[in-house]
Amino acid sequence: MSKTIPIALTIAGSDSGGGAGIQADLKTFSALGVYGASVITALTAQNTLGVTGIHDTPPDFITAQLDAVFSDLDIRAVKIGMVSRPAAILSIVQALTRYHPSHVVLDPVMVATSGDRLLAPEAIELLRARLIPSASVITPNLPEAAVLLDTVPARSEAEIEAQGKALLALGCPAVLIKGGHGEGPESVDFLITQQAALRLPAPRDKTKNTHGTGCSLSSAIAAGLAKGAPLETAVRDAKAWVSAAIAAADDLQVGKGHGPIHHFHALYRGA
Repeated sequence: MSKTIPIALTIAGSDSGGGAGIQADLKTFSALGVYGASVITALTAQNTLGVTGIHDTPPDFITAQLDAVFSDLDIRAVKIGMVSRPAAILSIVQALTRYHPSHVVLDPVMVATSGDRLLAPEAIELLRARLIPSASVITPNLPEAAVLLDTVPARSEAEIEAQGKALLALGCPAVLIKGGHGEGPESVDFLITQQAALRLPAPRDKTKNTHGTGCSLSSAIAAGLAKGAPLETAVRDAKAWVSAAIAAADDLQVGKGHGPIHHFHALYRGA
C-alpha cells in the first residue's frame, strides 16, 4: 500500500558549489525522507573558497515559483533561507499570507561561511518587521542574532537567552540561537519560547568543513515538522543529524576551502 510522502519547500538561494542553500536543503530533505520542492531567490557563483557573484531572481518570478508550488503540492513545512533584497522579502510575505503554511522555519542568512555578505543592509529592517512575524521559528547564529537586535554578539549563555527573548518580541513564537560561532568544547544551541529556554549542547568538531551547516539545520527542522514532529523534537533530531553530518564531513574532501558537511553520512557508511 502506497504512503504519501511529506513535502517541504525551501525558499533560498542556489549555491553553485553544492554545499549550502537550495542544494543543501534538498539534500537534507532527501536524507531525512521528505520530498523537497524549491523556490530560488538568487543564483550565486560560489564554491568552497567564497562567493564571487550574486544574481537576484526578479520578484515577479519568485512569486511565479511560489504560486506554482503552493497551488499544486501539499506543502507541510517551509524553510526560508537567503532573501537578499526587500522586494524578494515582500514577495515571500505575500505568498505566506495567501497560502498559510502550517510551519515556517526562517534562517536569516546574512553572511556565508567564507565571510561574504549575502543580505543587503536595506533588507534587514524588512526582515525584522515583515518576515520574522510570519515565521514559526527563526534560527539565527550568534552574529545574526546580534545584527537583528543591533547589538554585539552574546558572550555568555545568559546573554544568549536574553537575546533570544528579545527576538521573540519581534513577533515569532520560537527562536533557536545557534552556538556554532562560540568557543569551548561544546557547541550549545538554545531553543527559546515564551514558556522556556532549552539548552541543546553537542561536542564541537574541529573541522573546517562546515559549509552549509546553518542551511542544513534549518531544513532538517523543516523536515521534522513536515513529518508531524512537535517543534522541540524536530529541533533535537535536526541537531543530532547535523552533528553527525559535521563529524563525517572530512570523509568527503570536497574543494580547497570550507568543504560541505556530509548530508548522506548514514547512507554512505551503510553502503
